[in-house]
Amino acid sequence: MTPSGHSTVWTFAAKSLTLMIGIRCRAIGRLGTHLQASPAAARAHRAWPLGARAQQPAMPVIGFLNGQSPDTFAHLVASFRRGLQDMGFVEGRNVAVEYRWAEGRYDRLPELAADLVRRQVAVIVTSGGDNSTLAAKAATATIPIVFTGGSDPVKLGLVASLARPGGNATGVNIFTTELTEKRIGLLNDAIPTALFAVLTNPNFPNAMANAQHAEAAGRRMGKDVAIFTAINESEIDSAFASMSQSRPGALLVASDPFFNSRREQIVALAARHAIPAIYEWREFAEAGGLMSYGTNLVEAYRLEGVYAGRILKGEKPMDLPVVQLSKFDLVINLKTAKALGLTLPPGVLAIADQVIE
Repeated sequence: MTPSGHSTVWTFAAKSLTLMIGIRCRAIGRLGTHLQASPAAARAHRAWPLGARAQQPAMPVIGFLNGQSPDTFAHLVASFRRGLQDMGFVEGRNVAVEYRWAEGRYDRLPELAADLVRRQVAVIVTSGGDNSTLAAKAATATIPIVFTGGSDPVKLGLVASLARPGGNATGVNIFTTELTEKRIGLLNDAIPTALFAVLTNPNFPNAMANAQHAEAAGRRMGKDVAIFTAINESEIDSAFASMSQSRPGALLVASDPFFNSRREQIVALAARHAIPAIYEWREFAEAGGLMSYGTNLVEAYRLEGVYAGRILKGEKPMDLPVVQLSKFDLVINLKTAKALGLTLPPGVLAIADQVIE
C-alpha cells in the first residue's frame, strides 16, 4: 500500500475514535446532568442514614442509687442484672445503668438522686437502705422508682398500699426491723444469758425502732439489753472495746446497710472478743458470723431487676404490688460455734435452714 493509503486509514480511524469519545462524553454528561438535576433527591439520599438512625429507639437508662459502696455489694448488683436479663435486658446491649454510690455517707444521697433526675433516667432503682429511696422520692414524683426496703413502705409514705402502691414507687419489702424480736428470741434459745448487747447505727432511720424492738423482747424474756452505737469504722472498733468491758453474753447486730458493708470487720471483732452474735443477712454467717436470720437479699435484688425491666416494657409502678419476701432463713456457722466453745442446743440446729460446717 502506498503511503497515501496509510494516511487515509489513520485519518478514518482517528475520526472514528473521536466520534466514539464524543458519544461517550455526551452520555456521561447527560448522566451527570440527570444526577444534578434532582437536588431534593440528592439531599434525601444523603439524609437517609440519619433518618434511619433516628427511627431506632434510644437505649433506656436506669439510675441505680445505693447508700453504700460497690465493693461489698458486687454479688447483689450481679443479682440485679440477672433480674434484668430475666426480662430480656442486658446491660450495655439494650439498656444502660448509671450507678451512684454514697459510700455510707447518707448526706450525699439527695444530690446523687437529683443528678439522676437531671439525667432523665427511665427508672431509678434504690437499695442500700431506706435513705436511698426517701432521697429518690423527694427528688422526683414522676420518674418510676423501684426500691428494696427494710421498713414498712406504707408508714414511710412511699406507697399508698402494698397491693396498690399508687404514685411512682414500688419494690420489694425485705423485713429487717420487724425481725429484730425474732432474732433476739433465736439468740436466747441458742445462748441463754442475762445480758444482751445490741449494736445500732444512729444515722440509720430504723435505729430507734431496732433498739425499741430489742428492749421489748428483752423485757418479755426478763433479760437486760445494753445498746451500743457506731456510725463509722472507728466507732465500730470502739463499740466492741466497750462490750469487752461489760461482757454481754450475746450480741444482736441490728439491721443496717452500713453494718452489712462492714461485715468482715464486725465478724472479726466478734471473734476477737469472743462474743456470740446474730445478724440479719446470711452473708454475715458465710463470712464467719455465728448466726443469721432474715430474708434472701440476693433474691430481693433480682426482683428489683425484674420490676425495672417490666417498667421499661411499659408497666406502671402504681400497678405493680410491693413484693413481700416470705421465706426467712436461719443460717448457723457451726465452725464459729466450735471456735467460741459453744455447744448449740439440738433444737436450734434442727430448725436451721443451713448449717455451715
